[in-house]
Amino acid sequence: MIDYIIVGAGLSGIAVAEELLNAGMKIKVYENHSQKSSVVAGGIFNPVILKRFTLAWNADKQLEVALPFYKELEEKLNVSIIKEMPIYRKFNSVEEQNNWFEAIDKPSLSKFLDPKLVSSINSSIPSDHSFGKVNHTGVINTELLINHFSNYIRSFGALESEEFEHDLLHFRTGGVEYKGIHAKAVIFCEGYGMKDNPFFNCLPLHGNKGEYIIVKAEDLKLEVAVKSSVFILPIGNDHYKVGATYDNHDHTSEPKEASKEYLLKKLDAFLKCDYTIVDQMAGIRPATPDRKPMVGNHPDHPTIYCCNGFGSRGVLIAPTIAKELVGHLLNDTDISEEVNISRYYNYFPSLSS
Repeated sequence: MIDYIIVGAGLSGIAVAEELLNAGMKIKVYENHSQKSSVVAGGIFNPVILKRFTLAWNADKQLEVALPFYKELEEKLNVSIIKEMPIYRKFNSVEEQNNWFEAIDKPSLSKFLDPKLVSSINSSIPSDHSFGKVNHTGVINTELLINHFSNYIRSFGALESEEFEHDLLHFRTGGVEYKGIHAKAVIFCEGYGMKDNPFFNCLPLHGNKGEYIIVKAEDLKLEVAVKSSVFILPIGNDHYKVGATYDNHDHTSEPKEASKEYLLKKLDAFLKCDYTIVDQMAGIRPATPDRKPMVGNHPDHPTIYCCNGFGSRGVLIAPTIAKELVGHLLNDTDISEEVNISRYYNYFPSLSS
């Protein structure tokens, strides 16, 4: 007997699986490797939206949950996945500087935005208007996390690297049955792959394609992340991740030449050293109309759940949402209204007719 089946082993699936395992539950995870958004994610944990100098939705609270969660996983998996790293916002005008100082006066932002501007951080990234430092930021190596967590749950038979066949799922009294496995419920953490899920594909999940390039710049020697028109993020050995694009229309998984050209144009506008292009990556972020996750059970089938819609801030959001969902599953606590899937129940045919 399995307690819970989880479909998807990206950031959402890992967070839910870990919460259930910590509660002593037996799980079975299905992963078909069709979705790449978690693997190619920038992995930056940053509570501040640096375009407008505002706090991202609940980001301060999410950060308090996320860091301990990933630190515990580091110890459990015996791997280093957290790298604390400041982010410097390159100012392009005096107006942006003024907006920065206005934001610092807000209590929710004061501990994240440093009041002391920095005139220079690297000779290859000059600025006429200085830089602002964002504190309590860093990077989660999502690819390393996913690989090590997958190996961990595979070691005790909890991972199946195969497609979940929705038509083989049967609803039984008090639970579900799938390929002879009985469980209390199924939790779908499929990311944008939910568009192929017959139970939840009616939901307004939008695909937001993001692309990055990897460049090698031996003379740059940058040890912090920099946000200008795009991010540049050091990933070791003189390699840097540059991104990202946001495309709401292209839902293909392949990188595009136009996206690479766009990123190179942005990069060349502020980086003043030679570099070579090493790689390009693409993934489709699962996004919702109100930019908040959709979490909860199907209105007609209370033993199947959705945990999705984390957008571009999955590393911050996933641990908090997983804790809330597992609390609901095991202790019958309420899922907060702002993320509860019930706000989209009118999209389901049985309830909208």
